[in-house]
Amino acid sequence: MTRAQRVAIYSSVLSFAYFLAFFSYIPVPFVSEEQAKQILPAFPWWLLVSFGSYALWSLGQGLYTFRECTDAYTELLSEISLAKSELRMKGVSVD
Repeated sequence: MTRAQRVAIYSSVLSFAYFLAFFSYIPVPFVSEEQAKQILPAFPWWLLVSFGSYALWSLGQGLYTFRECTDAYTELLSEISLAKSELRMKGVSVD
């Protein structure tokens, strides 16, 4: 089973359980029904904000630690200089 299939299965099961709880077909454990009616509508937004925060953090962490990957850093710099020289040969102003 690939990772995409696992993610699809888990997300569909969790979505189904969320909708059952949202429409009060199943009770939310350890939470009163009044509190569940207040919490459940905001839960998808909380997940979206949490995922966005994680995505921005991982992107920033990757940018911050990029210079520690010396092989990738030097390879990228050499590819940039190669692309600039090829563009200069074709008459494109790069600088």
